[in-house]
Amino acid sequence: MSSLPEPARSETPRKLPRDERRVQLIEATIAVIARTGYARTTLGEVARRAGLSHGLVNFHFRSKENLLLETLLHLAEEYRSNWTAALEGAGPSAPERIDALLRADFAPAICTPDRLAAWCAFWSEAQSRPIYQERCGANDDAYNDLFERLCARMAAEHGYAGSPARTARALRVAVEGIWLDMMTMRTPYPLDEALATAMTAAAAHFPRHFTEAGLRDRR
Repeated sequence: MSSLPEPARSETPRKLPRDERRVQLIEATIAVIARTGYARTTLGEVARRAGLSHGLVNFHFRSKENLLLETLLHLAEEYRSNWTAALEGAGPSAPERIDALLRADFAPAICTPDRLAAWCAFWSEAQSRPIYQERCGANDDAYNDLFERLCARMAAEHGYAGSPARTARALRVAVEGIWLDMMTMRTPYPLDEALATAMTAAAAHFPRHFTEAGLRDRR
């Protein structure tokens, strides 16, 4: 595969605080993974994408393996922070909180072509999975448990039938499938269509509270 095009010149100062420099390099890594794939990503390509020296990448991450691990952990923390912030801004009812979680998955900051491609690349690499589960599994467990409890509240408070565990799983799988669809379709659809598709799944399970446009005007 050909090398990446030259990045546009950045106005970012050459000297940045250590944490900001690391984030800059991680963002470059996400872009490189999206274009070349996991296996073809190199420190040299990441440095070139960031407009920095190969030695600076080595200074911050020591190896390609460390850089890829830190990129995966960055994406995982970004995802966790996104949905927890969405919940903090949501109302207290179960429908409002489910609506917030679904919308969070299609926030423009995290649902980008580069990030979707990077997630897919990581999950296609078997060696990423044990590390991810060890370092981030507790966050996923908390998210899954929360979604299941919200579906249980929908059943208890609003009379919906069915297993809350299966309903929560179905909605999570729907979102994951939409992410994959957005990345692999020849003509990807925009975020508003992706969100409408996720809300259609919610409406199938909770028709008195959701439509394809999202939460109905009721709690």
